Amino acid sequence: MSLINTEVKPFNATAYLNGEFVDVSDADLKGKWSIFFFYPADFTFVCPTELGDLADHYDEFKKLGVEIYSVSTDTHFTHKAWHDSSETINKLQYPMIADPTLKISRNFDVLVEEAGLAERGTFVVDPDGKIQIVEINAGNIGRNAEELLRKVKAAQYVRENPNEVCPAKWKEGEETLAPSLDLVGKI
Repeated sequence: MSLINTEVKPFNATAYLNGEFVDVSDADLKGKWSIFFFYPADFTFVCPTELGDLADHYDEFKKLGVEIYSVSTDTHFTHKAWHDSSETINKLQYPMIADPTLKISRNFDVLVEEAGLAERGTFVVDPDGKIQIVEINAGNIGRNAEELLRKVKAAQYVRENPNEVCPAKWKEGEETLAPSLDLVGKI
């Protein structure tokens, strides 16, 4: 079953953020755009490149009113240790959610049960708490923050303009489409 347009299931978790442990729950999502960025594990190889890429673009996401939540099945203590020991992870200014109970990873259907690790899952959640974008990558394929920014802008645009759709490779300011009988067979 697809998670598109489903509400994020209730959760409570501890995250590491800017030198502190903070509580995060599904209630924190209401009224703003959110990205859940699942990754397999701290102290690994592809994961820090992805999280660092997001950190490099974090201000752009914030300007769009988007909060990023990175999530792995590690503990919040492990997140702190990784943050303190890695120059790349030290630049993160968004919450690093700990999911040692595996509940959040199961809720988003990214848990690899036999490994106890999350897949590389990306979920864009709208201000109503509903999932609008789902992307799952194989463990050896990293993601791109610039492409994620483009997708978030498209999701925000169609939310504000419900009679329009964004075609392939659409970028902010480019022409959109207004679905109608006049377009059938002409694209």
